[in-house]
Amino acid sequence: MRIIIITQNDPFYLAKNLKYLLSILPEHSEVVACVVTNASPFGKRESFFKKAKKTYEIFGFRFFLHYSLKFLKSKIDPNTKVMSVLDENKIPVITLDSPINRKDSVDKIKAYEPDLLVSILGNQIFKAPIINLAPKGCLNLHTAMLPKYRGLMPTFWVMKNNEKTTGVSVFFVDEGIDSGPIIVQKEVEIGDRTQEQLITFTKKIGMEAIAESIDLIEKDKVVLIENDASEKTYFSFPTKEDVIEFKKIGKKFF
Repeated sequence: MRIIIITQNDPFYLAKNLKYLLSILPEHSEVVACVVTNASPFGKRESFFKKAKKTYEIFGFRFFLHYSLKFLKSKIDPNTKVMSVLDENKIPVITLDSPINRKDSVDKIKAYEPDLLVSILGNQIFKAPIINLAPKGCLNLHTAMLPKYRGLMPTFWVMKNNEKTTGVSVFFVDEGIDSGPIIVQKEVEIGDRTQEQLITFTKKIGMEAIAESIDLIEKDKVVLIENDASEKTYFSFPTKEDVIEFKKIGKKFF
């Protein structure tokens, strides 16, 4: 099965997880190309300066410094570079000159004749031309137990709300936000992990769930799990007050 991954040039977690995913893909599957957009960590696409300023104002100096240092490390350490992983595995990079749903972008992706699209940290909302491009559909990974915790930064919100468990969901993309039918879910205990540890853990479990989903699709053994909109919760970017409450109950970012 021919797979195209759609992702962003994330400087924090993606390279290691992408490398792991490529190592555990089912034998019948091949990543034939990867769409890589500009990095947009911690949520929606914004200018680098605007995102940095907002991160500092909301999360504080220590958080800002921690991730600034990780960002600088990503500039010199090949193990943190998405492009290095793709180059190492001889996977072509598809560079888009316009938003992903535009005809020229769709045509570029379609030229690789994918059977399946897999979105990991995608930072654009997909419309019908992308959703329907590949015969086997388009998958997305969300690090929460859908339909709960749709939206941004689910690891922050499950900890801020003092949940005991969270998880990962791999689902077929539709035109909603985290609303498509679910293929694989895996629940995990949060325990005393920091947010950084929880992100690291759920991303790894998420790669395994993607590989499992691909295998089920190829073998035509998918049993869909309803992503019931009547039970959904949705969260956006935290406020400074949310961060204060997060710390007040003893939660840690790293």
